[in-house]
Amino acid sequence: MAEPADRLALSLERLEKLQSGGRRVFRSKELTRIHRERLLQNGFVRRVIHGWLISSSPGVDPGDTTPWHASFWEFCARYCAERFSDQWHLSPEQSLLLHAENTVIPRQVVIYTPRGTNNTLQLPFETSLYDLKEGQLPPRNDVTERDGLVLYTPEAALTRVSESFFTRYPVEAQVALAGVPEATDMLRRLLNGGHSTIAGRLAGAMRRIERPEVADVILGSMRAAGYDVRETDPFTPSEVLGTRKTTPIVSRLQAMWETFREPVIDLFPSPPGLPSDQESYLQYVDEIYKSDAYHSLSIEGYRVTPVLVERVRSGQWDPDGHATDKQSSDALAARGYWQAFQLVRDAVSRIVAGEDAVDVVITSHRDWYLELFQPCVAAGLVQASVLAGYRNDAVFLRGSRHVPPRPSSVRDAVPTLFNLLKDEPEPSVRAVLGHWMFGYIHPYPDGNGRMARFLMNAMLATGGYPWTVVRVDDRDAYMAALEEASIGADIRPFAAFIATCVADSEQLKDRH
Repeated sequence: MAEPADRLALSLERLEKLQSGGRRVFRSKELTRIHRERLLQNGFVRRVIHGWLISSSPGVDPGDTTPWHASFWEFCARYCAERFSDQWHLSPEQSLLLHAENTVIPRQVVIYTPRGTNNTLQLPFETSLYDLKEGQLPPRNDVTERDGLVLYTPEAALTRVSESFFTRYPVEAQVALAGVPEATDMLRRLLNGGHSTIAGRLAGAMRRIERPEVADVILGSMRAAGYDVRETDPFTPSEVLGTRKTTPIVSRLQAMWETFREPVIDLFPSPPGLPSDQESYLQYVDEIYKSDAYHSLSIEGYRVTPVLVERVRSGQWDPDGHATDKQSSDALAARGYWQAFQLVRDAVSRIVAGEDAVDVVITSHRDWYLELFQPCVAAGLVQASVLAGYRNDAVFLRGSRHVPPRPSSVRDAVPTLFNLLKDEPEPSVRAVLGHWMFGYIHPYPDGNGRMARFLMNAMLATGGYPWTVVRVDDRDAYMAALEEASIGADIRPFAAFIATCVADSEQLKDRH
């Protein structure tokens, strides 16, 4: 009789075959009842709805959203293809969000289909699918397919979304408009349908993002066809917009930076200026290390104590002489943090001495990352490939509806962040948006939170603000503020949070 381990191995072999090509979503009927129950019992798969499973990992808490968010769009694509065949597509609004690299997992996805029943399918973690009955499918050249999802093309979607889309999603609207190479494809749809109101809205939107030539073509062509077109601007007057003729992720980051910077300036104290006593400034950085390491590592889930931090700093941590030091991921993380901190401290010393801060960070940030993980790699707890640099796989953040950009977008996103930092004159904006955007991009396989806080403190130094610690006691408020910026497009809670942390650090520095 086969042992339990052998039986589980047989089930895992079947699951491995189903997962070929990166699949995470399966019909229950693709597994025998015995295999299915065995894999469910051991945590290798999860139920979504009756008849559908997704990949998971043993030991993952039932409340962890990560397996579901990692499978969400694949489930939507496979479920719709199974139920509606090729008779379905996403709403124009959701199509534009995806084209504009908005990676937030939505609460509800609306599916347009002639086979719809106007019914809501409840899915895990308060998500759902709504199948909206549609009389007929759009022309074939109005839709496109991406990762199994049937989307409206950007041009078709722009002619179908309501005016409120431009005020609810100004960043995505701007990115979509900027990605339209010229007016022809939109005009064909506007002229055929006699959509004079929509034409006026799109002309006004194009003019607002500084593409007057496209606006003039839309207006001229519609009027030549006998339509009375009145140009209107659908954006909120306070929105800061500009032309974005580049990739969607680059346009998105640029637009968000412009939208977020003024609230940061309003909420942040004025910068003190580069310190006249550089030695005193750096002495405080040295003194704050113990607290910074404890809190920064604890936020990431490491069980770090002040005693361990002191052992690492004093040189008592000895992985060669003590097996427990070599095997402890907490101790290795603490050692890596110490090594990286020394390089960041050196970067800060160059910044307060007057060197260009962004140039310093560009040339040194990869070394910060390497030092963070060098001890873990040396001990064999982490694969050496983690030191290669930016990630090549999708990442999903535990408990967050924000999904970082696709790996293919990271190579464009990181240089864009540094260009934005380079062009930004306000130290507060550099610090707050630099931190948030680094985490939003999530360029590395691990360590992004620590790297974001290092970057924040390097940028704080450009204004003479003190090294600032985000305390583990404030983790929930910290993460909620980051989530609000990434999901709700509201940077104010995060800017206010960091401003409070800076004020606390200023008071602490004055007592030293």
